[in-house]
Amino acid sequence: MIDVKCITLNIIFKSETVMQRRILKRLTNYNILSTKQCAFRLGLRTYNATDILNAMNNKLLVGGTFCNLEIAFDCVNHDILLSKLKFYVISDKDFELYQSYLGNRHCRTAIYNDSENSNKLSNWAEVRHGVQQGSVLGPLLFLLYINDLPKIINKTSAPIIFADDTSILFAHSNLIDFNKNIYIVFTNLNKWLRAKLLSLNFNKTNYVHFTTKRNMTFNLKIGFSNHFITNSSYTKFLGVTMNNTLSWNNHIDLLMKKLSEACYIIRNAKTYMSALSLKVIYYAFFTQLRAVKLYFGELVT
Repeated sequence: MIDVKCITLNIIFKSETVMQRRILKRLTNYNILSTKQCAFRLGLRTYNATDILNAMNNKLLVGGTFCNLEIAFDCVNHDILLSKLKFYVISDKDFELYQSYLGNRHCRTAIYNDSENSNKLSNWAEVRHGVQQGSVLGPLLFLLYINDLPKIINKTSAPIIFADDTSILFAHSNLIDFNKNIYIVFTNLNKWLRAKLLSLNFNKTNYVHFTTKRNMTFNLKIGFSNHFITNSSYTKFLGVTMNNTLSWNNHIDLLMKKLSEACYIIRNAKTYMSALSLKVIYYAFFTQLRAVKLYFGELVT
């Protein structure tokens, strides 16, 4: 019996792959994607802790706003995206193809009822905006959607963008100019996001002021339209928890807590699970600790 659903999904996957490769080839040949965007690309580095430390060693004030965009992939406006595609990569004859790809999509929610061994289904609803984060083409389309963001904020700052994770680092020798740059860039960022129908999650966006003095506090009131972000002594940056003195204590503490929980799970599961299953748990948790040991030497024991 032919599985029509499986064949359809395979056709969609192959079609998206062809579209993605064609766009990526043009973007690469003409250097269209911003070098500040590091996601899904080879050979690009992010602004790291060494850069921050070098700025502090040069007696500069250093701080960073670490932004959280609200459901960014789901908020992509199709009309704006199509205009960007037409501007950057696609010809008039391909325009209808991408209109068809983005349009006429529907979704519904299915909730499995274990007692009845059946699904409860909602009504179908049209998907009028957004790109699929887990698809072949979706992430690249999102990169195009926010491709001009660095141009808005990189004159007085160093943006680091990894897909929808947007971080902005500031360094200046003068306190007044340092504060001014932060306020101007944060305002411009929010205005740009609103124009693209995106928004910040102010509760999850924070500012960290980096310093070599452990007892130094530096609080700024950073906000937009009566919404303000918090000042924090540490933040999670691309999977690594870094604090304002660039020590790894917070990251190690959080990692050790997770590994302690893993030890508890393994200890209680060993009488019920096979050695193979226990190895799966071990590699899922404890290889992280090995990576930290290799990177930080004897800091973790």
